[in-house]
Amino acid sequence: MFQLDFYGTLVAASLVLLLGRGLVSRVDFLRAYNIPEPVAGGLVVALLLLAMRVLGIEVKFDTSLQSPLMLTFFATIGLSADFATLKKGGRLVVTFLMVVTGLLIVQNAIGIGLAQALGLEPSIGLLMGSITLSGGHGTGAAWAATFTEKFGLASASELAIASATFGLVLGGLIGGPVARLLIKRVATPGLAQVAPRLPRGFEQPNEERAITPFSFIESLALIAVSLMIGSLLNGLLSGTVFELPTFVCVLFVGVVVRNTLSALGLYQVFEREISVLGNVSLSLFLAIALMSLKLWDLAALALPIFILLAVQTLVMALFAIFVTFRVMGSNYDAAVLAAGHCGFGLGATPTAIANMQAVTQRYGPSQLAFLIVPMVGAFFIDIINVIVIKLYLLLPFLGGV
Repeated sequence: MFQLDFYGTLVAASLVLLLGRGLVSRVDFLRAYNIPEPVAGGLVVALLLLAMRVLGIEVKFDTSLQSPLMLTFFATIGLSADFATLKKGGRLVVTFLMVVTGLLIVQNAIGIGLAQALGLEPSIGLLMGSITLSGGHGTGAAWAATFTEKFGLASASELAIASATFGLVLGGLIGGPVARLLIKRVATPGLAQVAPRLPRGFEQPNEERAITPFSFIESLALIAVSLMIGSLLNGLLSGTVFELPTFVCVLFVGVVVRNTLSALGLYQVFEREISVLGNVSLSLFLAIALMSLKLWDLAALALPIFILLAVQTLVMALFAIFVTFRVMGSNYDAAVLAAGHCGFGLGATPTAIANMQAVTQRYGPSQLAFLIVPMVGAFFIDIINVIVIKLYLLLPFLGGV
């Protein structure tokens, strides 16, 4: 077994990103279906590691950098959220939140129904619904202990991790094809269009930015403050009814810091620079997450579990096409939103951002999508998901936890 240390893992993650960029630029299929570069490179490496494991060679990575990178990304999302700009989303933010809530309800209903039809415990279906798909690894791990205690599911943790991993992979794979299908029906803005006054950093990550050492330190300090206070806030809320995942607290602090400084006239956040730091963190996070996938855990899933997750993936794609796209306006912004919804509806918000970047890099900017998805996908969805899960657990056949 080979164990890569912190530096070796960082080198490997960088090579994964370079590999992904090379693949997407050279393989027409990947480019045509808007597959994100970290997903392309990460899956190739994960498959290579699976083949090596079959041959008796196992490689392990130091994933200690993964969590800080994810939190840094969410800090930059918060620091990019200007209340004055958020007002522009207005009604559409609420509408998208209702669409997302609808998916949470559908995912759990399908999970429970299919589990019972396949002869599994309904609690397994709920665990493989919005808890691990829209919720991701963190939410899945948090609820696994409850399912083990209340329902006697000894393998709850393994099922949660496998389900969330499956969702992370498929969320990054179906977003691009769904967007490609929808974009055929609408007019696209084109890469030459530049919307006034609104930041394009997360949409066009390859755009050049003028950055100085001093401004970089200022932006880095704002991110560090968001990480520090967000972690402290998470500790204070831990164990209370208001408990939230750490990344939600970090994002919230970032929003407060940015808008407080702006309202007092003390400092204007350098949005283009913040976006550079956010995009670097996002790319490295996804590279580490995907190259660290233990695909053999997915291969070990029983056939009924695989069927359940495959159906959830199909439902996500259909929901994005026939509900998300139509309800959000049936236009280019709605198509980008649908790609993003596939990302965090099956995986995580970083996957959603990567999906949308792959689309906007090719077809043009969508400020509305990059305004709505981070706030709903990284903040509101966790709150709504907890409420939906709690309501499902009150159903008689689930024992009324």
